[in-house]
Amino acid sequence: MFAARRTHRSSRSLASSVVGIAIIAITGMQLMSTLDGTIVVVALPRMQADLGMSDAAKSWVITAYVLTFGGLLLLGGRVGDAVGHKRAFIAGVGVFTVASLVCGLSFDPAMLIAARAVQGIGAAVAAPTGLALIASTYAVGQARNQAMAVSAAMQGAGSVLGLVLGGAFTVISWRLAFLINVPIGIVIIEIAITRLRETHRERLRLDATGAVLATLACTTAVLVFTQGPPLGWVNSWVIGAGVATVLLFAGFLVVERTAEHPLVPLSLFAHRNRVMTFVSLFLAGGVLLTLTVMIGLYVQDVLGYSALHAGICFIPFAIALGLGNVGAARVAPLIAPRWMIIVGPREIGPVAAITLMVQNLGGPLVLVVIQAVQTSRTLYLGGTTGPVRYMTPAQLNALDHGYTYSLLWVAALAVLVGVSAFFIGFSASQIAAAQYTREAVEAGEL
Repeated sequence: MFAARRTHRSSRSLASSVVGIAIIAITGMQLMSTLDGTIVVVALPRMQADLGMSDAAKSWVITAYVLTFGGLLLLGGRVGDAVGHKRAFIAGVGVFTVASLVCGLSFDPAMLIAARAVQGIGAAVAAPTGLALIASTYAVGQARNQAMAVSAAMQGAGSVLGLVLGGAFTVISWRLAFLINVPIGIVIIEIAITRLRETHRERLRLDATGAVLATLACTTAVLVFTQGPPLGWVNSWVIGAGVATVLLFAGFLVVERTAEHPLVPLSLFAHRNRVMTFVSLFLAGGVLLTLTVMIGLYVQDVLGYSALHAGICFIPFAIALGLGNVGAARVAPLIAPRWMIIVGPREIGPVAAITLMVQNLGGPLVLVVIQAVQTSRTLYLGGTTGPVRYMTPAQLNALDHGYTYSLLWVAALAVLVGVSAFFIGFSASQIAAAQYTREAVEAGEL
């Protein structure tokens, strides 16, 4: 979906079979980027205890990664178009690998959070360029379809393995959840250097300003909701972060109106169906990440599950999610998409790159709002934001009610996903036509 426009090539110059070592490099990074989005969920309580993190800092361990990953995803794809996908892919994997090492060696919350943000930057470059390398490595037809299927399977496996491995590693040390990426990253870089071909580079001006403004706007918005409950909503720092969010977002809109190659063309939002698709996917991405994080913390903090037990309990959920993704992809050309979204939220629409970014940004932004609800409710009931091991029974009871209350909000958001989907007017034939056009472009036929 992020592939650059390429000159016509003979399919005989491309691999006719997915069997080979190149697929390991391309899809291995897809696995790592997905895995690192969830691997820390079940390890958070141990990290908080070892590093003495506050609840606000604990949430940043997750949001720092997904904010930079989601916010810079489109820019990462454009970087590959500008400098060559192989070069960008290797650079992205390298940044991700070094940042993983720093995460594993972190000795305070600030160091860990900063390294997680850098991890997200590396993944934002490597993930979309990896998808583009599939199109430049494998011939149209069975080989490319199999490669895309392997990539999708790796992403699905990453969501499962992230939770299970996070729990398993935490039994020994939560640091292993990050350090395991180092040898894997080195192997991927070696294979990429020796086995992947470079792609054609385009001359274009990158909308780096727009990407930075969008990411900073989301970051300050997260600051508002992480600092609001403990400091108070009228605190000068909280108000300042809110003002900065408005100004940064306004600046982003100005830049996108005037940029030669805008990151997010504002004309896309002139169509009601597209806008409601974006809204649905934003909320759906938020519900998915928030539900995973809140339940992962609840079963450990309140129910007393071990990290490994918590990770194993997520396996049925991850399997069901994977099956739902496969089923949604098959029925998309057959039925009206609004009904499919109501049954299970899924990424659809004619602008796949934008919807992917929206879905990724929905996760951290919805998560911090729900966590603010949970923290506020817990404090209102006499609880505390300190580590669970120091809480009294009354404070644990307040935490229990805070989590329960916040999960009701998640349920309400899930209902809003269905409500917003009612206003999507794309027909099944339009979805089928969009899929056909995308495949034709990737094949060099258009």
